[in-house]
Amino acid sequence: MRNFTDKKSAHKKSVDNKPANKKPVDNKNRVIVRVPGTSANCGPGFDCLGVAATIYNYLDLTLLRTNKFIVESKGAGSDKLPRNRRNLAWQAIKKLLEVTGHAEEYKGAIIRMKSNVPISRGLGSSSTAIVAGLTAANAIVGSPLDKNELLTLATELEGHPDNVAPAIFGGFTVSVMNNGGVQTFSFMPRVKLKLIVTVPNFELSTRIARKVLPKNVSMKDAIFNVSRASMLIAALVEGRADLLPLAFDDALHQPYRKKLVPGMTEVFEAAKSAGALGAAISGAGSCLIAFTTADSGLENKIAAAMVEAFKSHGVDSKALILNVDRHGAQVMKH
Repeated sequence: MRNFTDKKSAHKKSVDNKPANKKPVDNKNRVIVRVPGTSANCGPGFDCLGVAATIYNYLDLTLLRTNKFIVESKGAGSDKLPRNRRNLAWQAIKKLLEVTGHAEEYKGAIIRMKSNVPISRGLGSSSTAIVAGLTAANAIVGSPLDKNELLTLATELEGHPDNVAPAIFGGFTVSVMNNGGVQTFSFMPRVKLKLIVTVPNFELSTRIARKVLPKNVSMKDAIFNVSRASMLIAALVEGRADLLPLAFDDALHQPYRKKLVPGMTEVFEAAKSAGALGAAISGAGSCLIAFTTADSGLENKIAAAMVEAFKSHGVDSKALILNVDRHGAQVMKH
């Protein structure tokens, strides 16, 4: 499955196919959506590569014509999510309603969230909220925007496309910003992968992780990353698992962020010694992710090695063994 998009703006559309003298019944104003967590960068693809994983957040949305507003949440980090109109999912919902001309029609909402994606760990928790809000609201008003237009709005809200793109399309995504627009290529790799994610017991904000990065990098490091990122995509598209051990290393962000993740280098080494094809920081961290083929049978061994390496540096962690999600955001009930 491949998808190529080039959308610079989401145009206002009005869709209300119901007779003017009839109002939709309330149950048609409710949807449930599922959005996968994501891992950005994938090593050398800083701010441009991403992959969707089989760990999901859910949003149950009912749009209201009154000002009534309720947010309920449960699951990972639910106690830290705003329960008012600053909630990120609501911000995305409001944006979608404004763009499609329904902001005056729907002024309130009942938002119920179930989170499995840990917060501030580099698995795209904020992106799931944005994509879920956009997808749910879009479905309720008749799906006037396609996935490409949703990507444009999601990128505007998130600031960059590397997490929101795989959350929308699924699979691996390569995204490019061009004159304010976003261009994304999505595909399922011909190498069937297992993703081993170690989740340490501490959060790491993207703001802090970006603050440690240099403003300029050397030509040598730039070439290092261009070659690895190119090899990574070529190997995945052509099914060349033998080339992947060359492809996950990075010189642009991981060397500077390793001081923020105790034992990072040793966890990477432990994963590779246990048979991983490669390892990387998941997004901005603190999660670390390793990759192996689905038929290797090594995922449990790799997971145990990574957890033990973290432990040797005084960090408790747990391992998640995931697959590549192929669907992206989905409406589960409408």
